[in-house]
Amino acid sequence: MPKTGLPGLLRPEDSIVVLIDHQPYQFANLHSHEPTMVVNNVVGLAKTAKVFNVPTILTTVIEERGGYLIKGLQDVFPEQKPIDRTFINTWEDPKVTDIVKKSGRKQLVLAALWTEICLAMPAIHALGEGYEVFIVTDASGGVSLEAHDMAVRRMVQAGAVPITWTAVLAEWQRDWAREETAAGISSIVLEHGGASGVALAWEMQLLATAARGASK
Repeated sequence: MPKTGLPGLLRPEDSIVVLIDHQPYQFANLHSHEPTMVVNNVVGLAKTAKVFNVPTILTTVIEERGGYLIKGLQDVFPEQKPIDRTFINTWEDPKVTDIVKKSGRKQLVLAALWTEICLAMPAIHALGEGYEVFIVTDASGGVSLEAHDMAVRRMVQAGAVPITWTAVLAEWQRDWAREETAAGISSIVLEHGGASGVALAWEMQLLATAARGASK
């Protein structure tokens, strides 16, 4: 898979997203990140995929014991029932992999709880089947900082590309002249972009002030 040059960047028409096990049980032992940050980031990632019409698969493991998918994420795709699994490794469940294979898309964007198990297993497995695997590290998390870090290192050694959710957004957009998606992702940055969202709101305030001044 290309790692350099323009082909090494994400393209919305070639991407498919799988969001794995963002459930209460996993959040209860999440210690690599502040949990509210992972919630913010995975919801931001999901909203970004929706703006770009990138197919997105939601999946849980033993939902009746581990809990429902977090509400903020389910609310992005209210019509989609998450695929519930018994497989720890999502890539062993044909209910998930059949959808990916039928899409014909080869850029696989993954985020999961926990990084060292539910992200590492499908990432390594899918790499062996020729997929370009992008792991969204800040929309994922592990039981400790070490667990998350070692898992990311392991996946990178196997060929996965570590990336953050705002980098996914930027690579899919690529050009601010693409107006059909620019407005949508600006709204996502305002809501989920932290300081970048605050700065964007300020810029919009200043532009509005200048416009009012010019009209007088």
